[in-house]
Amino acid sequence: MLHFPPLDKPALAQLQKLKVSDIIDFIIHYLPKSYTNTTPSTTLTPHTNAVLRVKIHTLNSLGFGKNARLRIHAWLCDFDKDIELFIFHPKVFHKKTFGLDSELYVMGKLELYQGRLSLIQPKIITHINTITPHFKTTLLKNQTLCQLAQELITLEHLAFLPKHIAQSIYEIFHPDASFVTSHNANGFSNTHLYALKFVEIYRHLFLLSRKKIQFPARFICNNDIDSFLHSLPFTLTQGQQNAIKDIRQDLQSPIASRRLIMGDVGCGKSVVIFSAVMCAYPQTSVLMAPTTILATQLYEEAKHLLPPFVRIHLITSKTPTISKEAQEAHFIIGTQALLYRDFRLENLALVMSDEQHRFGTKERHILEKIGQESPDSTPNLFDFSPQNTPTDSATDTNKIDSKMPLESLSKTRPHTLQFSATPIPRTLAMINSQFINLSVIKDLPFKKDITTHIIDKSGFKALLSHLKSEVSKGNQAIIVYPLVEESQALDYLSLSEGQGFWQRHFEGVYCTSGKDKNKQDVIDEFALKGSLLLATTLIEVGISLPKVSTIVIVAPERLGLATLHQLRGRVSRNGLKGYCYLYTHKSDNPRLQAFAQTLSGFDIAELDLQYRSSGDLLSGTRQSGNEFEFIDLSQDSQVIQEARAFLTIQCQHNS
Repeated sequence: MLHFPPLDKPALAQLQKLKVSDIIDFIIHYLPKSYTNTTPSTTLTPHTNAVLRVKIHTLNSLGFGKNARLRIHAWLCDFDKDIELFIFHPKVFHKKTFGLDSELYVMGKLELYQGRLSLIQPKIITHINTITPHFKTTLLKNQTLCQLAQELITLEHLAFLPKHIAQSIYEIFHPDASFVTSHNANGFSNTHLYALKFVEIYRHLFLLSRKKIQFPARFICNNDIDSFLHSLPFTLTQGQQNAIKDIRQDLQSPIASRRLIMGDVGCGKSVVIFSAVMCAYPQTSVLMAPTTILATQLYEEAKHLLPPFVRIHLITSKTPTISKEAQEAHFIIGTQALLYRDFRLENLALVMSDEQHRFGTKERHILEKIGQESPDSTPNLFDFSPQNTPTDSATDTNKIDSKMPLESLSKTRPHTLQFSATPIPRTLAMINSQFINLSVIKDLPFKKDITTHIIDKSGFKALLSHLKSEVSKGNQAIIVYPLVEESQALDYLSLSEGQGFWQRHFEGVYCTSGKDKNKQDVIDEFALKGSLLLATTLIEVGISLPKVSTIVIVAPERLGLATLHQLRGRVSRNGLKGYCYLYTHKSDNPRLQAFAQTLSGFDIAELDLQYRSSGDLLSGTRQSGNEFEFIDLSQDSQVIQEARAFLTIQCQHNS
């Protein structure tokens, strides 16, 4: 096991006052914000800070009150030139400090004033040839922090890092004159910034590696699914075949696997789900879907494609209790109602969540606990104490904190699969850090051909013409509103306000808010004979409408990129030419402009990572927001790879 260098008790006590735990934590959070260099200047360069030896000739008080200033005429001893020192708002002690004929070292901003050299607000220097870092904190005095940094940041203490990284970090806390000059003008150089990124991600990967341990799988699933695959009434794409192959290998492992299957909207993830169910057969598989519509659609599709001997059961909010028949099913499909029903599946081998970006960490933890051996013997996944802090659900059910009770380590877990068209930034960060297995279905049964337009009020007339043209061809359109009812807080029409306009201009206008009980009937009837469907974001997932060629999203800036991508995926389902209109009052929004330039779900997730960042990868308490001071997970792949490779070598050397 790797350890950061041991520190003596006084140093540890000082770190505790600063609320940091180790040397890298100190480096990241207590960098010098600036430096004072008292080395005497060798040149006279205007507009720069200078340290000069002067001899005072005359003092003159000018102005009164707020306009008072002290002008001091002096001689530059090392340059044989005159200079004027200006002190604004002088105090009585200034005349005594800058006494006539006294020789002093002074520091200040060197300027040219009316053709003469001048020094503004000079500060007397008592010790020359020193460089003092300045730290931004009130927890300790700056002098104390300087002493602590001198003791902590030594090449010996940094020997656990690569030599070039250690040297750069050392220079930040032990700078020479050239470093200070460059830093004060430009900030940290690329070399020093790279070193800071390295130590930050190195510490993160190191701590994460200590948190994790693998769990044994509840079942090793070896069912032969070749006959099932041959029975399908269509040919699988290469991406589907590769994903199924990965899943078969995972489920045959004695270690509880975790995999994310990423495939764009319409790539055929459903058949991959059913193939996973067949791999786990005759043990039980559970799938949680975000909406009743999607769960029902998957249930009907499963009954059509899975063999008749596979017992399938649907659980929604309309299922008040879990029957014995349901608990004995081979495949249980449900909504979040699964989380609020009192039942335990003794034969649960596989847990799946569809559109995983719609679920939080807690929901997925509860689902996985359905298949744990005993409710009394498993770790409490909702205890956020330091010794049992859960990590992201994309990885942590394979892993637990190394400080958990030893008896918990032997407990088994079901295999886990997650499906998504757009991984949330947090999950993508895990992928980039290689903490989750990933299968990507890149090919589609039908090529997506969608043009995305960003429009405002000036483009509404053209939009109306487009919709009429598409309807005349027998195609359909969806218009997504941000709200059902009028709101004074939002400068957009609501669904109820816009309904009358569309009904006056089009026939076959259907409307559903997602809360109405007959929403499925409305969608089914629209699919058969409708022209326009007015809806909220309920149609983000689970709606398959092959004749929809256009979607209009009102107030898209209010939605996440994953949601926008899902909504856009409702069109061009079967190769039909598709159009997506983003109707906004902020057409210059760079996030929307970037979204409009790509159809790739993986690229969308990268954009989402840039705009929302990755969240807290260690504790799992934040799904997004920047966790790092220096690392940008969307841009700094090179330094992440170097830190990971270096840590791997260290672990192998110490094992």
